[in-house]
Amino acid sequence: MGPGIIRWLDRNLGRLLCFLLTLHRRLFDLVRAAPPKTPRKILFLKLIEQGSSVLACPALQRAIDLVGREHVYFMVFAKNRPILDILDVVPQANILEVESVGFAAFIQSVIAGLRRARKEGIDTVVDMECFSRASAVLAYLSGAGMRVGLHRFLGDGPYRGDLFTHRLTYNPHLHVSVFFLSLVEALRHVPSDGKTPMIFEIPEVNTTPPAFSPKDDEIAALKRKIVDLTGASLKAPIFLLNPNASDLLPIRKWPAESFIALGGMLRDGFPDSSIVVTGSAPEKEGDDRIAAGIPDAVSLAGRLSLRELVTLFWVADVLITNDSGPPQFAALTPIQTIVLFGPETPLLYGRRDERCEIIAPSLVCSPCVNVYNHRHAFCRDKTCLTGVGPQDVYQRVRDLDLT
Repeated sequence: MGPGIIRWLDRNLGRLLCFLLTLHRRLFDLVRAAPPKTPRKILFLKLIEQGSSVLACPALQRAIDLVGREHVYFMVFAKNRPILDILDVVPQANILEVESVGFAAFIQSVIAGLRRARKEGIDTVVDMECFSRASAVLAYLSGAGMRVGLHRFLGDGPYRGDLFTHRLTYNPHLHVSVFFLSLVEALRHVPSDGKTPMIFEIPEVNTTPPAFSPKDDEIAALKRKIVDLTGASLKAPIFLLNPNASDLLPIRKWPAESFIALGGMLRDGFPDSSIVVTGSAPEKEGDDRIAAGIPDAVSLAGRLSLRELVTLFWVADVLITNDSGPPQFAALTPIQTIVLFGPETPLLYGRRDERCEIIAPSLVCSPCVNVYNHRHAFCRDKTCLTGVGPQDVYQRVRDLDLT
């Protein structure tokens, strides 16, 4: 299912389901036993965006502190699972996969996941999908007595019924990692009366994700694979260009011609370097064209597993990328990263470490996507990104310490 179909289902079918389940809750809460006061088994809902799973690490760790690692679960789209396996924070057996290809497969896997949640006796669900109606429905149908998520109260957020026991209001000034941690922190406080949001101090968060360190044989195997695929061996400094932004928000893409121009500058400024274009399989054709436009560059788009990609980040020197999952994956490694932000804000999604440089516009219209509009942008001009010149990015590279 594409992003358009997912948004349509969430907006139309999701609204109806949230309304009906709210009626169900209000009826059965009259006779249902009181929910537990402390969590024993916690299920996180974060179906989309692998990069957000990295930002969720502090929340996951706090949950582990509360109930133990073996009692933490995670529901995710199957295609987004690989980063969880790399992070290795949640036990692999506790990851509940949902299929995103085909509506029938989606429904079947959701039912299987909900049955598993009930069988495991999961009593707490943490919804990290902001104002998604689908995740609110899943949280309620899980059977968990404690359910943490956003409620719109008097705000302008999308209607998603009244399905949570611990209701938080959305604070657009909190970094996503802090927001995720706040959801878990809510479990340590008494829920509000439902008419007002929960109130407690912003928790302190350590945004340093787990470090990824590939084995020597993984590095050797990756280098052999690159030679087999491209006929070229890697030479330092190694520059990685990531023109992808996923099909969820293609408006986040810096223009292809800008990547090509930047690649040419890197080739002239660092003639002995390796320039590698990375990306996902669906965007391989466009990425291959970008690599073809840069002298001696190679494309590995669609040819690496996620673990191989993160291993490549560990080996390489600089990653220049759109705002997407790869800069979050790169945070697991020592690579220096330059991230191009446009329709979204680095104040919420940007990395906070010294190895990351952020380039963001100063326009009155940016950022234009947020949780209130389901991160759906109507702009097609992308002035926020077309206004960033290749020379600007190249200068940022020149300022890095590549010794």
